[in-house]
Amino acid sequence: MKILISQKAPSSLNAYIPLQEKFGVEVEFHPLFLIEPLSDKEFRAQRINLQEFTAIVFSSRHAIDAYFKLCEGLRIKVPDTMKYFCTTEMVAMYLQKHIVYRKRKIFFGDGTPTSLVSLIGSKHREEKFLITSAEGSNPGALTRLFDDKKLNYAVGSLVKPVSQDLHDLDLHSFDYMVLYNPSDVKSLYENYPDFKPEGIKFISFGKSIVKAMDEAGLETVFQGPTPEAPSAAKAIELCLSSSK
Repeated sequence: MKILISQKAPSSLNAYIPLQEKFGVEVEFHPLFLIEPLSDKEFRAQRINLQEFTAIVFSSRHAIDAYFKLCEGLRIKVPDTMKYFCTTEMVAMYLQKHIVYRKRKIFFGDGTPTSLVSLIGSKHREEKFLITSAEGSNPGALTRLFDDKKLNYAVGSLVKPVSQDLHDLDLHSFDYMVLYNPSDVKSLYENYPDFKPEGIKFISFGKSIVKAMDEAGLETVFQGPTPEAPSAAKAIELCLSSSK
């Protein structure tokens, strides 16, 4: 039995070893799309002036790299007074790649939009925020909270999903596929417009993927994360156990 997980292989495969031992499955990692920074030209088409903003919101390391690359390409010096609001501590710590972390105003939440907005409070509400996003994504959960608080902001796409060539991948050799992102579905059908599951079972992991899979007619046998399955490895284990 083979399982395709549409992400890069993690640094540690410990979570998947029990699956191999218990069920004899072969787990293969293969991203169906990659995230790439927008070119200077693509970014300028949004008519956003980076120098107008006094605070910036990051939800990914890709966006951080793209932001500093854009500033370099557009010959913009990021002011030392810039305030950085990050969705998680992991994202915030990545800023060290580009700035002296301890000398900057950096704040991070627990991964939820509410925690991020609570960091702003009354102390930072006069800032002008740039909410960074990926092309085609929907930051509505965050922007609605910004609207409720009457904060001054704009949304700017800094990165874009780029479908990978999947023609060297025999999709129908897999019994299960774990998909995470609407761009997984987009890549699947860009590569194979007439794709039919033909017995492949799908596990969706994350809220954003569910609608895309429904619209594509891809039926899921499990939707995660859940309290019982906080990880993809656990979701796979539950699926395999229930099908025995």
